[in-house]
Amino acid sequence: MTPLIHSLQRSFLALLFFTFLLHATISYIPFPKIICHLLTTHLHFFLLSSLCTLLSLYYYYHTRPYRVFLLNYACYKPPPNRKCSYKIGESFLLKNVHLVQESIDFMRNIYLKSGLGDETYGPPFIFEDDNNNTPTLQSANQEAQEGVFSSIDDLLAKTLIDPQSIDVVIVACGGFSPSPSLSSLIMNRYKLKPDVKTYNLSGMGCGSGVLSIDFAARVLRGSRKVQNALVVITENITLNWYNGENRSMLVTNCIFRVGCAAAIVSNNPKLFEGAKMELVHSLRTHHGADDSAYRAAFQEEDDKGITGVSLTKDLIRVAGINLRQHIKILGPRVLPLTQLTNFAYSIIMSTLLSQGKSKPVVPDFTTAFEHMCIHTGGKAVIEQVGRVLKLNDEVTEPARMTLNRFGNTSSSLVFYELAYFEAKKRVKKGDKMWMIAFGTGFKVGSLVWKWIQDSTQDSDNPWNDCINNYPLKAW
Repeated sequence: MTPLIHSLQRSFLALLFFTFLLHATISYIPFPKIICHLLTTHLHFFLLSSLCTLLSLYYYYHTRPYRVFLLNYACYKPPPNRKCSYKIGESFLLKNVHLVQESIDFMRNIYLKSGLGDETYGPPFIFEDDNNNTPTLQSANQEAQEGVFSSIDDLLAKTLIDPQSIDVVIVACGGFSPSPSLSSLIMNRYKLKPDVKTYNLSGMGCGSGVLSIDFAARVLRGSRKVQNALVVITENITLNWYNGENRSMLVTNCIFRVGCAAAIVSNNPKLFEGAKMELVHSLRTHHGADDSAYRAAFQEEDDKGITGVSLTKDLIRVAGINLRQHIKILGPRVLPLTQLTNFAYSIIMSTLLSQGKSKPVVPDFTTAFEHMCIHTGGKAVIEQVGRVLKLNDEVTEPARMTLNRFGNTSSSLVFYELAYFEAKKRVKKGDKMWMIAFGTGFKVGSLVWKWIQDSTQDSDNPWNDCINNYPLKAW
């Protein structure tokens, strides 16, 4: 309701201004002298207008959305003995008593085409010798706790934020919902204050990292009483491992890897100068009304009753279509006037000259953003985004290199990509960055950030030990 009132306020003030301007024009009175003229001839109208203006400004001042910024973030980097190289992965598959040879051969081929390198990280159960290759709840909890605790510990050390000053905790984990919840796990570990507001987001797929930041921002923009939000973004490989023979479900075994990120988002003006970025725009679009979009990535049982997440062949097409719909809404908010004019002209010409058969030109989003963190869902997804937005290899480089180094870490992937930019020291104060990610359902989420300071390479940056090896010449 408040945004609508703010819109009406702006319309009222604009109408009032043009009314004064029109009156001055008709009466042949110089605009600077219009106030004196109104005081002598239209005193009641002037006083009423002044009162309405003051009340409007007072209301806007006390209800305007607060600025929201990213204070800092941290990405989990597992220990070296958790690296899941091709050799280790194949050894695990060959020992797996549940997998048939045809499934192993299929996964081997998928992995070799995936764009993943030998430095990605696997869950704990892959490295255990006595579990009969069967994921357990204990192993899943271990995976979750290692990533969550490590990320939060690093984040608190960097920001020096007292856990007692955290007002909101948002945890995003698509496929793992233990009881007690992951937010309760954090509450217990860090002894947060009893009135902290906690939320658990599940079933939202790889886009939940971007969506949870948007959620935190919406909470923070509305109240100064709530100042610091801790956002934890993770996924769980262990209980999503698939031991069946359905090929669309076996794909998830090949591309998803361990990852976790934690971030503190705040509206406290005292912390603004030390923050990394300010959130300028955010957008969420949901395309689940379309059946093909809804089922593009779907958790279900196969014909033998084994649960898995099916990534259909339609996923890439769905991503492209819904990305185009998403940028139609985002474009007018972020693109410069020249790009919007060209886009509108192309729509008109394609309609008039080709009866809608030819597609309008895609705006050049590199004119709106200096940097882009593209959804690192897989090689085909990155290529599809590049095709739709007409991006060159230089723009998609961070996404491609992040996929190679860390694999698809699901909801946290854009933060590993963000860390790549910082490790390369490419970001300067005032630069704008676009984060975009896709999620099951089918959802598309965008965050537009403005950098408050030059990027810095923190001591816990997950790229520190290998950044000089990137970008790779071949991918």
